[in-house]
Order: sequence, then structure tokens, then C-alpha cells
Amino acid sequence: MQIPILDGIYTDNNSDFRTAYPVNLIPVPKGQGISAGYLRPAEGINHVADLPGIDRGGIVWRGEHYRVCGTKFVKISASNQVTELGDVQFGGPCSFDYSFDYLAINAGTALYLFKDELERVTDVNLGDVYDVIWIDGYFMTSDSSNIVVTELNNPFEVNPLKYGSSEVDPDPIVGLIKLRNEVYVLNRHTIEVFDNVGGEFFPFQRIDGAQIMKGTLSKKTCCVFLDAIAMLGGGRNESISVYISSAGAAQKIATREIEQILSNYTEKQLAASQLESRQIEGHSWLYIHLPDQTLVYDATGTQSTGQQTWFILNSGDGYKARNMTYAHNQWLVGHTTEPKLGVLTDQTGEHWGEVVEWQFGTAIIYNESAGAIFHQLELVALTGRNSYAKEAKIYTQYSTDGVEWSMPKFISVGKQGQRNKRLVWFQQGYMQNWRIQRFSGTSDSRISVARLEAKVEPLGV
Repeated sequence: MQIPILDGIYTDNNSDFRTAYPVNLIPVPKGQGISAGYLRPAEGINHVADLPGIDRGGIVWRGEHYRVCGTKFVKISASNQVTELGDVQFGGPCSFDYSFDYLAINAGTALYLFKDELERVTDVNLGDVYDVIWIDGYFMTSDSSNIVVTELNNPFEVNPLKYGSSEVDPDPIVGLIKLRNEVYVLNRHTIEVFDNVGGEFFPFQRIDGAQIMKGTLSKKTCCVFLDAIAMLGGGRNESISVYISSAGAAQKIATREIEQILSNYTEKQLAASQLESRQIEGHSWLYIHLPDQTLVYDATGTQSTGQQTWFILNSGDGYKARNMTYAHNQWLVGHTTEPKLGVLTDQTGEHWGEVVEWQFGTAIIYNESAGAIFHQLELVALTGRNSYAKEAKIYTQYSTDGVEWSMPKFISVGKQGQRNKRLVWFQQGYMQNWRIQRFSGTSDSRISVARLEAKVEPLGV
């Protein structure tokens, strides 16, 4: 019998069935003659350069890769040489955008513009800057209550008569996003959309019919995803969830399991989280970086299978990659706690040189309460692709209640080049009612799993 592996099941102490998403494995909805989909190893992270500080974000402008690291603004060459260009204000994640002439950086509560050198905008009318975008010739910034634009003919000047506001709901402004040449002012419980109408004073006007009655937690808990805005947030008197917002509406993409995971964090912890998006190799991924793990939504996989496709990334104590920037034909990332620059790679599975664990589970195996004997379990997988001469091991466990698990039993996945190695466990016990199987290993095993096949002898009539 074939047992589904793309999503697993476990139970909790609240007497609830929960979904077990694959960890450090990517579900791929692709038929290959063995199954309708398979699990492949998630990308590794290779160290490529030392940075002058902890990474705070990056951008590509005019074909060059720029980042803020600690209090240093740097340029990184195609050979990953780091050149310091100036100093910026200390703080959390930075915002970036660019015009035809300038690259704008919001670091801390300050705004900097870079052309030939880095300069801070010192106009007293600018006030504190919490986010920045460029639209229709203006650099637009926000604090918690105002929207400010720089002058068209001089981006270092601000006219105090050209202030705007987001006043449909008295919730604070947390960020700005430009989408389809419209300004989305992100508030805690709402999103308001503005369009450029010109005029003597503030040149943007609210589009009343485009307002969205959901908001986000901070400027980093939202991003552009599939020509819409993905965000972590919600409306008034609502629990926090994951939405995609566009054209005046918000569609929830979080499953019940994702919302149960989010409920384990405080709003302060979730506000410090970060959303990022990537389009790569037929996948459309939305990353939700939480304090101790990263949840990833695959929009392409969801569309192909007709059900929400999620998986989890973890380096052991949270996923240690942030601020993904596509530069020089590769995806570059910063380390979350160390001054390092890395590159995402399909060649290995290690994170910054450290072996990481992967895990996936099965749906419940049930024989109408009659029980069964498990003579054999076999993972149909691609083997022999690991980069080590030694034999790596993988493990399986089972549970008859979804809470407590049996002692792990291991087998070898073989050495490098043993591509015909079969992954079989014999004499795997029995079940009286139902059973869940779980498999785990480390990145040095490097296998893709297409199918779980079981030889089962039913008990009873």
C-alpha cells in the first residue's frame, strides 16, 4: 500500500489532530511515474563573505549589490568583495527604494540618499522616517501618523504643507508599499490606497473604494507577492493570520495549522518577524520568518494540488537567512545573528557549514479498527547524491496516539554514487487501531523521497 507523505498528522494534548508540515524538505507537485509529488532537500546556505556588521537588508540598483550591515552602508561586488561607502543610523531592518538618480535608505529613523556619495536628508520638516518608497518622482516617507513627500526638484527638501495622513481608521501607520504605481499605506488594522492626482499641496488622494479592512503588524511583516500584498496581520478584534490583499479585498492563505502555530507567539514577537517572497524554478514562495522557525507558503504548489502547500525551514534555532537579494545571478542572504553573507545553493543542504535535520510524517494509517502487522516499509527515493564518502543514516519512528513515539530505527542511505540503494525497514511491528509513521535524517543524507510503500498484513476479519 502507498502512504501519503507530502503532509503528515500528529495530535496534541488538547485532543486535536494537527498537520505536520515537512521540515527542511520542499514538497514538489510533479508526477514522475512513481507518485504525484515528492519531497526534495531544501536549499543550503554557503558562507561567501564577512560583513562589517549584522545584515539589515539589501537591494540591487543599477546592477550593483548594496547592503546595510550594522551601521555601515556597503557595496558587494560579483566576487563578493565588500566596500564600505558610508555610515548610517543604528536600528533594525532597513528599507530601500530608488529613483532614476538616487538610492534611498531608511536606517533607524533617518533617510539617506546615495548617488556618488551617501548623504543624509537633514530637512527639519522631514521628521522621523519609519519607511520609504519612490513614486512619480517623489520619495515618500512615513512616521506613525503622517505621510511625507520630498520636493520634485530637490529630494533633500520637504515642504511642511505637503503632509498627508491615513485617517479612515485611527490605527497607526506601520509602512508603505508601491504596487501598480499606487501607494498602499499600511496601518495596523487597515490598508488605504492613494493615487497621484497632483495639486498644490499633498499630491496624493485616497481611493475610497480600494480600502482593505485588514492591516499588518510592521513594515517587515508585509511584502509584494504575486502582484499583490502578502501580510501578517488582521482586522480589528481579530486574531493574527496570513493574508494576500489586492483590489480592496483580503484573502486568507493560512491554514488552521498555520494559525495555531502563530497563536503560540505574542503580537510583539510577530511584529518583529519578517515576510519575504521569491520566484524560482517554478515555485512562488512566501517566507514567514518567525523567531524559531520559518514557515513557507508555495502558491504554485497550492494551485497545482488544489490544497494549501506549506513547509518549514529551520537551522536548529530558527532559520538563519534573511534579506534575500538576487544579485550577480545568485540569491544572497544575511545571517540573523553573525556578520556574514551567504548564498543559497542546491548543491548542499548545510546552513553556514552546519548539518541540519529534516523530517516528514505520514497521514494516519487505519484499517477500520482491525489492526495490522507491518512487515516492511520502503522509501522510494533518489539516493547516492550526498557529497560524503561515509554512509549517512535516516530514521523512522511510529506513534499509535500522535503524542508519544517509538524508539527510532535507522538504516543507511549508502555512500556517494550508490544511486540504486533501496531504503527498506523490515519487521516494523503492528498496530491495534491506527498508526502514524515519521521519518528524519540530516542534510548529509541528501535524498529526495517520491513514495512510501508498506507491506501490511491486516488483522481480524
